[in-house]
Amino acid sequence: MNVRSPPRFITLEGGEGAGKSTHVQRLSQALASHGIDNSVTREPGGSQGAESIRTLLVEGEPGRWGPLVETLLMFAARADHVAHTIRPALNAGKWVICDRFTDSTFAYQGAGRGMGYDTIREIEHVSTGGFRPDFTLILDVPVDEAMNRIGSRHHAEDRFEKFDRTFHERLRSYFRELAQREPQRCVLIDTSAPPDDVAQQIWNAVGARFKL
Repeated sequence: MNVRSPPRFITLEGGEGAGKSTHVQRLSQALASHGIDNSVTREPGGSQGAESIRTLLVEGEPGRWGPLVETLLMFAARADHVAHTIRPALNAGKWVICDRFTDSTFAYQGAGRGMGYDTIREIEHVSTGGFRPDFTLILDVPVDEAMNRIGSRHHAEDRFEKFDRTFHERLRSYFRELAQREPQRCVLIDTSAPPDDVAQQIWNAVGARFKL
């Protein structure tokens, strides 16, 4: 562990097909190469209880859950994840890199499915006490390119990928607006570039934010 670097909680956000899973791992490797002990996790999921809830959320047809039930399931999983994975890792001195967090709920269930911002905020307060990341990388890709990427996938966890194009357009708009609204926490990363270039953009952003 790099004793000069206190533990940080970093999230990667964005719509389907933006490259989060790939770049969570690449960022973890880059941090490790600089002597920073870190842990990678994901949402929904990341703890035993949350992984059980994940299956309910990411498999099946889009209409399986209404927006309210979906939001409550997301925060039930998140509460377990924070309590059993994220906080213990931070308390142990590790940086935590998470594939999605609460910003995705405001995007998917809020902008995407019409849940009110204030309602989500109230549920967030009750379930996690408003716990937020130190830094958020928003991975952005045009919807056409994202659709091409996810169209080549063959996996069971495709429920959100099945939502219509307008849903995915709303997600992208929300995330781009978030980057503009909270520049002190969020950085927008263009993932239509080659993966090595994207990884370098991400490292430059993290390095500048935490003076690595």
